[in-house]
Amino acid sequence: MQNIIRIKRATFYGYHGVRTEEQSVGGKFEADVDIYTDFSEAAKEDNLKKTIDYHEVYSFMYHLALEQKYYLIESLADKIAEELIKKFEGINKVAVRVRKNNPPLGGVVDCVEVEVVKERSDVV
Repeated sequence: MQNIIRIKRATFYGYHGVRTEEQSVGGKFEADVDIYTDFSEAAKEDNLKKTIDYHEVYSFMYHLALEQKYYLIESLADKIAEELIKKFEGINKVAVRVRKNNPPLGGVVDCVEVEVVKERSDVV
């Protein structure tokens, strides 16, 4: 069975970007995560220990987003996807979307977004 746990619009303030001002002033970023897993047993037993604890996932993601500066949100999304699969055995597949709000593009743009999808077999 395949179920999905979603975390939407996890928001953090980070110093990611190619431009010097992005790395010194920082900006608001958002992330969404879709976790593909089987939580049917947890649902039947109402038992947190038999599913992926999304509180732990959020804390882990937040830490990854703040521990290092990335030039590219592509790199940040890839890192989050890979590390989530490594840390949580119950994850079969994960989709991670990272958004940079108000990117410095010389025009009015709400955000730019990238998405990385990885399966357990993609991670060594």
